[in-house]
Formats: sequence, C-alpha cells, structure tokens
Amino acid sequence: MNRIEKTFIELKKKNRKAFIPYIMAGDGGLECLVERLVTLEKFGATVIEVGVPFSDPVADGPTIQRAGIRALENGTTLRGIIAEIAKARKEVSIPIVLMTYLNPIYSFGIAEFVHSIELAGVDGCIIPDLPIEEEEIIAPSLEEAGLELIRLVTLTTSIERIRTISNKGKGFLYTVTVKGITGTRKDFDAKVGQFLESVKAASSLPVVAGFGISNESQIVELSSHCDGVVVGSKIVDLFNKNDLSGLESLMSVLSPAKNIL
Repeated sequence: MNRIEKTFIELKKKNRKAFIPYIMAGDGGLECLVERLVTLEKFGATVIEVGVPFSDPVADGPTIQRAGIRALENGTTLRGIIAEIAKARKEVSIPIVLMTYLNPIYSFGIAEFVHSIELAGVDGCIIPDLPIEEEEIIAPSLEEAGLELIRLVTLTTSIERIRTISNKGKGFLYTVTVKGITGTRKDFDAKVGQFLESVKAASSLPVVAGFGISNESQIVELSSHCDGVVVGSKIVDLFNKNDLSGLESLMSVLSPAKNIL
C-alpha cells in the first residue's frame, strides 16, 4: 500500500483532515529544499506537494509564477530536485508528491523520470496538463512503480466525469475550487461547499480541495466539506518572507489542539 493511501486511512480513523502545503522547489535555493520539507513535517503537514519550476506554468497564479522564476534563476533542475528529495527521505517520513507539467517529464524521459522518483522516495505526481484521455503515456509506468497519479477535477467537471476520473484514480482526488489559476482569494463562490459535497458523494477516493485557499477561515470552512486542503501561494509567500512563525500558526489550524473540527 502506498504511503498516501496509508496516510488517509489513518486520518479517517482519527477523524482528522489533511493539510497539504505546496512549496516551489528551488525557491530560496535548491539547498533549502530538505530543510523546508523537514520544517513542513514538523509543523504538521499531512502530505507535501513539491512544485517543479517551469517556464510555462498554465495553472499557476502570480505568486507561484514568481517563485518558479526565482527557482529557475537559481539554476534549479528536475534532476536536482529529485536528488534533494532523496536526501530528505533520511529525515522526512510523510508522503511527498511532485507537481509538474508534462514537458519537463518528456524532456527528462518518462521511463527515467519514473525510475528516478521511485528511487528518491516520491509517492506520486500531479500533472495538471495531463487529461485522463492522454494519461496512458505515463500512468501505467507510475502504477507499475507503485506511484500514485493524483487526478484533478474542477468546478466545471460534470459528476459523470468526476466518477470516471475517481474510478481511475488512487491516493486522493484533487478538487480545484476556483475557475482559474492558483493564488490567494478573499472569498469563494457560495456553491463551492456544495460542489465539494457532491464530489465526495461521487468519489471513492479522499477528496482534497485546492487553489485559492490562504487563511484560517477558508481552511476550516472548505475542509468541513471534504477530506483536506492544499495551501500553495500563502505557503510560498511565508517561506519567501522567512516567516516561520506565521507558517507554523497557519498550519496548526487543523491540529487537534485547536479543536476546530
């Protein structure tokens, strides 16, 4: 059983929700990646999503785009990221998921990419520009290596298609909560909670909400309708400001000590 599946089974037993922080690998220097992964686990991360900087990040908003530019200017490469994750595995035990686009994987070579991330201790991949109709180019290789391909659904995905995607998926189902790119937002459409409930009803997988979630009230509200949340731009911003106390405070929102849920 993959680490991601085990983690969500344990969360369900404890009636807890997942907090999944996103960071951009290489932002602040690739040499910071191991330390940041260790910090996120220490602050209570359930799974860590590690972004791969890319020059054409179609799903990412300004904050993550700027982080990607900083990382590329630092000379960050996919090969270097995988090497740092392998080092981190000596200290980090929670699941690590790579968020990347198809072109870096193609450039790397699909077979070599899958073999490399398996050896490094990566648990899965999110590839937002890979529709299920095209996923045969990599999904079988990931499955054979015991790695999860985390699929995405959005506010415009029909329930029938959500069922189809969920039935093909493992790990968790990433539900995009906005009609647009990543980035902090003041509020969400009033129907997002209802949509998350409908995705949960249609999905056999744990449902995690992501995109635009950046403060405590949003984390509490959206996680009440699903199995957890991904927080990206706010985490990237806090690391960029070296605001570790702010990071720890944000990530403690779903902790049992706060007794919110």
